[in-house]
Amino acid sequence: MKQALLTLGLAALLTAVTASAQAAEPVQRLPDGSLQLPVEAQRRLDIRTQLTQAGEAAASLTLPGRVVMDPNAGGRVQALAGGRLQGGPQGLPLPGQRVRVGEVLAYVAYGANPVEAANQQAQLAELRSQRQLAAQRLARLESLEGTVPRKEIDAARAELASLTAREQAVAPSVGAREALRAPLSGLVASSNAVAGQVVEPRELVFEIVDPARVLIEASTADATLAAQLQPRSTAQLVGVPEAQLQFLGSARALRDGLLTLHFRAGPAKGQAALPVAIGQPVQVIVALPQSRKGVVLPAAALTRSSANEPQVWLKLAAERFVPQPVQAQPLDASTVLVTQGLAADQRVVVQGAALLSQFR
Repeated sequence: MKQALLTLGLAALLTAVTASAQAAEPVQRLPDGSLQLPVEAQRRLDIRTQLTQAGEAAASLTLPGRVVMDPNAGGRVQALAGGRLQGGPQGLPLPGQRVRVGEVLAYVAYGANPVEAANQQAQLAELRSQRQLAAQRLARLESLEGTVPRKEIDAARAELASLTAREQAVAPSVGAREALRAPLSGLVASSNAVAGQVVEPRELVFEIVDPARVLIEASTADATLAAQLQPRSTAQLVGVPEAQLQFLGSARALRDGLLTLHFRAGPAKGQAALPVAIGQPVQVIVALPQSRKGVVLPAAALTRSSANEPQVWLKLAAERFVPQPVQAQPLDASTVLVTQGLAADQRVVVQGAALLSQFR
């Protein structure tokens, strides 16, 4: 819906600009693919350009990845035994709710079958009866102290203590329930809990995460890439420039034919959490120790042609723009390195390039 509204708004803006320009001088798409755009239309579209400068920049690589839970800053709440789910003191927590370590999130009432429940109640009743008889016998022997051997009184006292301990051990098993507690402080990332739900042993009920500490798991087919990265190697997330990534290391076993690289992701100073979710697919831009020659441009200067090939727009004259196919690679979340297709001292559109591609 948001994308559709953005497309409609962009189309309306281009229509208004075209109509305004036609009143003075028309916007024309020439047969060679270039665009004749009057100065007034350029002002309305806020077109900005800059001269290219050839240089060198650190090579980079874009890797597919996903956001995963940090095992030291996240946890799972599972049931040890099967039973019926009950709400905690504050009810069942909802996803996104903040919880504290040790807080009771829910209870699991053990669901024994009728035969087992009856046997437990019968055993508990028998132990209570034996304990009462033992207490009466001990009281009678203590009233005859001095006329009965001391060892009989001690034996009666030990029997009473044993029966009392057995009763206390069996009593909680009748109608017992397990308290599901938060393993750490954080936010509830996911919840599979509904009041009255029957859960199985080891079933996942809640996931708790610290939104300020997550991991990025990137994948690569190059087994030598990990050796080129250092703990201080810079990396960024596409679309999340505020994320601070630190390379932790790589696995030593392939998974689905790929090697996994792990990065710790944290928010920038002054921010409490990253705008990402567990399981979210992301793209990681990793800086390599090698350098490459080319032209550094803002990422907004790079657009796609009708054939879905990368291109930039060159300004050849005051009102003439022409698309130029290029080869580029991202340097970070906001800049790209054009390695082929551009030379020095060419004027490239660095703001509003996507709008120029919309004219037909």
